[in-house]
Amino acid sequence: MSKRTDSNSYTIIFAVAMVLVVGSLLAFLASSLKPAIKENERIEKQQNILYAMGVNENEGSSANFVSTKIAGGAFKKYITKQLVLEGDKISESEDAYTIDVKKQQTNAKEGKIRKLPLFVGEKDGKTFYVAPIRGKGLWDAIWGYISMDENMVVQGAYFDHKGETPGLGANIKQRYFMDDFIGEHLMSDAGVFKGITVKKGNNDAINEDKTDYEVDAIAGATITGDGVSAMIKKDLALYVPYFKSLKK
Repeated sequence: MSKRTDSNSYTIIFAVAMVLVVGSLLAFLASSLKPAIKENERIEKQQNILYAMGVNENEGSSANFVSTKIAGGAFKKYITKQLVLEGDKISESEDAYTIDVKKQQTNAKEGKIRKLPLFVGEKDGKTFYVAPIRGKGLWDAIWGYISMDENMVVQGAYFDHKGETPGLGANIKQRYFMDDFIGEHLMSDAGVFKGITVKKGNNDAINEDKTDYEVDAIAGATITGDGVSAMIKKDLALYVPYFKSLKK
């Protein structure tokens, strides 16, 4: 007489039961961890914004955020306004940093009005305007924050990625690359938006020329660099009307 556990029906029932148990456990864990995940995402965005405007703990060649313990307090201290640009409408919001840039890009492709978050900060008597950008690298998404003054001259930058090649495209988040953008002009003296091109062999390896609208590329990371150039030009161009309005 064969055992019940040797039957095909037992195997199927056992497999289904295991799937249900494991699925339920994963759903429970996802639900219970969701608040913590959201909080971590909120803090990380605040750290990114602060980094771009020069509020960080950089030492030597390392790029370091302010600690998670003080990020919230520092954000409140340095960020004086959170704006949302929506067509011709400009409004203030206490949580503009929670706007999903990827979703807003999709909305724009569908013909909807895109919400553009802009963070106004004050540090050492100077005003900073920090805008988020998002694009495509070699393998996956890349994104960042660009800090500017009222003339759209870059004051700081932070870049990150989801899956670029270590030692190559992944180096967009290294300080030596991000610091190259400081002082770069995004607009010409005539008020024409130029953006910034990450260019190989731009004859300015130590990046002294801040009005050539170029920074030196990372060796072996041409496509990732092209992605950085594209997201800067595409996303920051949308903020030009706001900066021109500051001159009126």
